[in-house]
Amino acid sequence: MKPNTSRWGDNNSYDFFDSLPIEGLAWECLRRSDSYQRLYLALVRRELRRNRFQQKCRDAGGCDFAARPDLSALTQDVLWSPLADPAVLALAPSPDFLSSDPSRALAGVGPGRDSPQGSHVVHDSGIATQLLLLPGGDENRSLTALIPLDSQTLGRVEALVRFWRAYNRRPVPPDTRMTIQQRRRLRLMMRASDGRANGASYREIATAFYGTGRVLAAPWKTSSLRDTVIGLVKGGRAMIAGGYLQLLRHRKRS
Repeated sequence: MKPNTSRWGDNNSYDFFDSLPIEGLAWECLRRSDSYQRLYLALVRRELRRNRFQQKCRDAGGCDFAARPDLSALTQDVLWSPLADPAVLALAPSPDFLSSDPSRALAGVGPGRDSPQGSHVVHDSGIATQLLLLPGGDENRSLTALIPLDSQTLGRVEALVRFWRAYNRRPVPPDTRMTIQQRRRLRLMMRASDGRANGASYREIATAFYGTGRVLAAPWKTSSLRDTVIGLVKGGRAMIAGGYLQLLRHRKRS
């Protein structure tokens, strides 16, 4: 069970990348991983127990529950480990002394998936946010966000602000984990990697990306386009092999 990448040469077939959240882009990398595909197939064939599948995924920092590698995040909920994705918001029952606001239910919550940590749900209020309802938490009562004081605190706070503003129908600031330029490059890296996976040469990929004229304008072996395409393929393979985890976190500033 694999993603259909046969249309790698058609740039328009990757337009859905533009509407994916960061977690969806990370999933595009993970679902192209041969090792993940083998894990999922073993689970489907019942050669691997579900708890063992989850443990292997956690060990690799991947998603917490089985997701079909042939489907994008637009057609299924992909639930990530809170250790891998700081934007997963942990919610606990709110003590009465912390807020004077009346208790209200958290509307817009999708079906939950239970784990030892609590119940994982996806809330869609304009932006899709993965929530972890800790034991005792209930979307029908007031909740408090639990923000660990660690190296990812500011990223967690940003995710909370984006969720709160979306939930209260206010303008939502962009997700600063990734720039527009980085998103565009990731799209190119996935296309280039898909091209190689489908047997295309570097030159064929360059022709699909930049046109025949530009490719013929210089000797191929010394062409800058050749170096660019090789770099895209190399970068794409690195992302698929685990680099996608870096997409989920803010880059540390020295």
